[in-house]
Amino acid sequence: IYEEVLPNEKTEHSQRLAVEELITTEASYVHNLQLCVSDIRAHLQEKQLPDLDLEGLFSNIDDILHVARRFLEGLEATANQDYEQLLCISALFQEFKEEMETVYKIYCASYEHALLLVESYRKDPRLQEEILETLKTTVPHTGASDLSFFLVMPVQRITKYPLLLQKILENTPASASAYPALQSAFSAMAEVNTNINEYKRRKEVATKYNKAEHLTLRDRFARLNTHSIAKKTTRLSRLLMHEAGIVSKTEDKEYDDLEEKFQHVASSVTALKENVVSYLKHLETFLLSTPHKHELQIDEGAAQQYRRFAGCLHRTVLPEFRQRLDRLVCQPLCSLSDMLVGPQQLVKKRLDKLLDYEEIQERKSEMGSVTYNEEAAMNTYLAINALLVAELPRFNQVAVQLLGQILCSFTVLQRDLATQVLQEAEKELEQMPHSHMPLPRFWKMVEDALQQSGAQLRTFCQKFETVMPSPVSQPLNPAEERKVLSLVNKHGPDKLYQVTSNISGSKDLDLTLQRGQIVALLQSVDTKGNTSRWLVDAGGPRGFVPSGKLQPYHPVQSQQPGMQMPALERGAERRRHSYALPGAPKPQVSTFTPAFQVVAGFSFAARSPQEISIQAGQPVLVLEPHDKKGSKEWSLVDVNGQKGYVPSSYLMTVPVQEPLGWSLPV
Repeated sequence: IYEEVLPNEKTEHSQRLAVEELITTEASYVHNLQLCVSDIRAHLQEKQLPDLDLEGLFSNIDDILHVARRFLEGLEATANQDYEQLLCISALFQEFKEEMETVYKIYCASYEHALLLVESYRKDPRLQEEILETLKTTVPHTGASDLSFFLVMPVQRITKYPLLLQKILENTPASASAYPALQSAFSAMAEVNTNINEYKRRKEVATKYNKAEHLTLRDRFARLNTHSIAKKTTRLSRLLMHEAGIVSKTEDKEYDDLEEKFQHVASSVTALKENVVSYLKHLETFLLSTPHKHELQIDEGAAQQYRRFAGCLHRTVLPEFRQRLDRLVCQPLCSLSDMLVGPQQLVKKRLDKLLDYEEIQERKSEMGSVTYNEEAAMNTYLAINALLVAELPRFNQVAVQLLGQILCSFTVLQRDLATQVLQEAEKELEQMPHSHMPLPRFWKMVEDALQQSGAQLRTFCQKFETVMPSPVSQPLNPAEERKVLSLVNKHGPDKLYQVTSNISGSKDLDLTLQRGQIVALLQSVDTKGNTSRWLVDAGGPRGFVPSGKLQPYHPVQSQQPGMQMPALERGAERRRHSYALPGAPKPQVSTFTPAFQVVAGFSFAARSPQEISIQAGQPVLVLEPHDKKGSKEWSLVDVNGQKGYVPSSYLMTVPVQEPLGWSLPV
């Protein structure tokens, strides 16, 4: 009996020690996590080191600490359960299984990146000194010489749970009631570690193919070889066979639905981004108008009130709106757009790997086996597909939420802008005399004001035509006269047009013309039927010019010697040979002088007796386009009977429209 009781007592003792080890090591683990979060990370945050990536170092350690605390509380609560303790521990592991897997797989997947950061900080003496100073200040009793001492703890702990449970299981009789529960808890934690390793492998595959997309063109060419070219050719032929229906495509309904939703989200983000960019361009165009910067030489009134209102919009309302729009809409939208890049590359890479997978599957069914590399390619496809199926639902959900928040922010900003603009406008409207006037009286007042203004304008026009001096006609030079005469002979006087401003040809068959040149219209449309580009004859070269920069040319009759235009014979009256009797009177010959008016483009004040003062817009008569030394920088002009020199650059030629003067619309 003694020999039978002694092994049982040893087993129970070992079992109690294994349970105590589980609880005490969990308490020590939680304590170290608390030091890492509350002391080490907090101390580094206070230093505000710009080159230190705390988020990359500590990842989601806060979530792990939260789960570990609650798990420890549950373990400590089992100490009072005596015979039921093992069952409670087993149930506790089952309860925390999914939560542990969720938080630990994120941390373990980013652990390699954290180690790379630690290694890079070791090479920076300044950063390494700050980290060591933090460790000595916050946790001197641990003797830690590096952050990796604490960062590895969550990775070690999750892998130790199956070992601790196995130790308890080994010291529990198979006949015990808690034995099956402990077996289930052990299997659950082993499965958690397997899933974490698989998730980590998928993330490594995803990271690998995301990095490959950032290769330069030279690197891509350098990686080309016979194997890669053959692989791409095989993929292309497989894809063509899919499209032609020669081979069936592997269907995955779950993935196809997720990808379709993802593509809808991506297209929505792209469209919203383009619309916001267009909106910002329109806003910038609106801000180009700055009436508040110009002084108005008028008394207080509606114009001054609008000037103050425009100043308020440009100085406060619109700049504040632009800042809020950038912070609440543009920046989040750009971040969301950047988030799409990784999944988009994985979706594209999945298609490539799917084509490889199908090809290898066919070969495997024919030959019965595949090579090691082919097996690895199949596993790569399965890993990418599993990762996308697992991650796309959450990504789509978060992306739709962010997109909705951005749209809501944009709507609120628009509403706030409209409210603020309306408030500012009402402030100015309240100061106007007709702000509280009934609507019928207001429209009657507007109508009376318009009629009065129209009468004043007509009176002004009549006075203006009375006092405005008649234009001074400037004769064309002989070469220009010959060109105009040639155009009239070829096309008739009703086809002549004058260039109103300089034209610089920017397309093929476009002409470059100077202001005031005379051209003849050949066709009022271009080769594509566009009526805004006319085909003209410039007295030699022919080409297209903008129709908006042409106006009909109306020569005026003159009795002075000028350009002689033979009378044109038309229709049946035209004769190739006609003779006049010697004593018969010669037919009247019409003479035309092109209508130009030379005016002062700028005001000029005379500085010597040889010069003459002119005002901007004042008509002048050019007597000589040069001074006595032949310099064309000065011109001799006649202004109201007085002669003198003015700078030639101050003069400009203006075509005169017929009829002269201003006319009001009927």
